[in-house]
Amino acid sequence: MTNEEIARRFERLALLMEIRGDDRFRVRSYRNAAEMIETWPTPVAAIAREEGVKGLQTIPGVGKAISGKIVEMLERGTFEAWERLTAETPETVLDLLTVEGVGAKTAAALYQQFKISSLADLRQFVEGGGLELVDGVGEKTAERIAASVRRMT
Repeated sequence: MTNEEIARRFERLALLMEIRGDDRFRVRSYRNAAEMIETWPTPVAAIAREEGVKGLQTIPGVGKAISGKIVEMLERGTFEAWERLTAETPETVLDLLTVEGVGAKTAAALYQQFKISSLADLRQFVEGGGLELVDGVGEKTAERIAASVRRMT
């Protein structure tokens, strides 16, 4: 597993946590770790193999909890926190971010307030005129989202 793949998983975890409305400091810690891991000059897998969790903790932003998740990911291809989170919140909710006009805050509002967790859910919501109900989505943004959803079908 490459540094980029590990970083991508932590970034996706952070996005999922943000959409769920989880603690913003935890979200930020996963983002920071992802940024450092992605650009770290030494393969993280080699550090884990040769130095274990202590070696991983020398990477800025990687503490005890995240280093443990890295080791688990390298051994199993996944880690318990990811499995638990995706069992509670479908990973398809991240697909909402591919829609033009939908950022993390809008995706969070759609998921938390209206339980929209996929592009199919969003399409149905848009067709039913639901965007008018979403806080922070103005007329122009709603039009951009609707146009983007139509192009995706």
